[in-house]
Amino acid sequence: MSVPPDGLPIYRVLTGPDDAAFCRRVSDAIALGYRLHGGPAVTFNGAQVMVAQALLWPGGAGNVPAG
Repeated sequence: MSVPPDGLPIYRVLTGPDDAAFCRRVSDAIALGYRLHGGPAVTFNGAQVMVAQALLWPGGAGNVPAG
C-alpha cells in the first residue's frame, strides 16, 4: 500500500488566504501525489477571501476510520 511521504496524513485540508502562497501549497501537495478531494470552499472574513481545499492520498481512502 502506498503511504504519503514524511508521515503526512492521507487526508489533509489546506486553508488560508486566497493568494499565491496558498496556491503553491496546494500545487506542492499535488506534486507529492495527493489528489484534490472535491472543490474548494471559499468565504470572505470581512477583510480577505479565505479558501480551503481537501486533499486525499490515492489508495488511502480504505484506511480512513468511519465516523
